[in-house]
Amino acid sequence: MPKTVSDVMSRDPILVRRETPLKEAIQILAEKRISGLPVVDDTGKLLGIISETDLMWQETGVTPPAYIMILDSIIYLKNPATYDRELHKVLGQTVGEVMSKHPISISPDKSLKEAARIINDRNVHRLPVVDNEGKVIGILTRGDIIRVMAASQD
Repeated sequence: MPKTVSDVMSRDPILVRRETPLKEAIQILAEKRISGLPVVDDTGKLLGIISETDLMWQETGVTPPAYIMILDSIIYLKNPATYDRELHKVLGQTVGEVMSKHPISISPDKSLKEAARIINDRNVHRLPVVDNEGKVIGILTRGDIIRVMAASQD
């Protein structure tokens, strides 16, 4: 019988809230040796993900968008809204200011094959597992899927 997300997911994942200080989230990621954390509201509903990628902006900084001037008018060569979002990530002090919003999630009854397809197609490293109310009940990572594949080789 094909495995479901519920069979493989890690239960009781470490969660953070939007108001969690960034320093605290960084400490959790380093100490637990994980690459991302689901961000939830007070009821446990998924709001976003804070990942190593989101935190890299803190170190690398942000470059203003290139522009040209024609007759005293500025024409941006890239969308200035992107610069604004990146700047907020660099200056952010809480998880909510830096997290990626609208994360991809999955329900526990989906097949492991479907989860693997989503992870691969969307190039994500983890999928929060949510119940019918949108509350985080687990997390499924690439590593979890690889471990199942290795176990089936025996």
